[in-house]
Amino acid sequence: MSWSEDVFKVLDNHEVATIATVPDAGLTGVLNLCENSETKKVVTLTTEEEGVGLMQGLWLGKQRGALLMQSSGVGNCINALSVVASTRTPCAMLITMRGQWGEFNPWQVPMGHATQPVMEAMGVYCYSVEQADQIAETFDAACGLAFNGGYATAVLIHQRALGTKVF
Repeated sequence: MSWSEDVFKVLDNHEVATIATVPDAGLTGVLNLCENSETKKVVTLTTEEEGVGLMQGLWLGKQRGALLMQSSGVGNCINALSVVASTRTPCAMLITMRGQWGEFNPWQVPMGHATQPVMEAMGVYCYSVEQADQIAETFDAACGLAFNGGYATAVLIHQRALGTKVF
């Protein structure tokens, strides 16, 4: 079973019905499973910070969502994440990392390097994963903290777990 299938089960176990995303190749498997599911709605965003607002709206409406994106979009979310931290709104995020192991694109390196410290400065609890077989387990723990404690959490999936992108 692939990590995408395991993550999909985690979403089910935590009753997450809405997936907000700016699609990324590393997330294709889990996004395809969600799009083909009768229990999930995938909302494709024009920019990542819209997803943070959507997570807040879903929670206020007594629903659960998850935000899936690439690390290059994290910089777009910083101001919105300040509201999440201030209101203790759950925000479970699954983030594929760029600018790390074997990166070919130098434009990805600064945000890849800054993602975790910037998110932590905004009150997001981050969990880094370097092995594919640890993604779902880590995301399950992050969802538990988010939905049971009212925190923003992010699982940062390193390029080592996904394989280096080459174009």
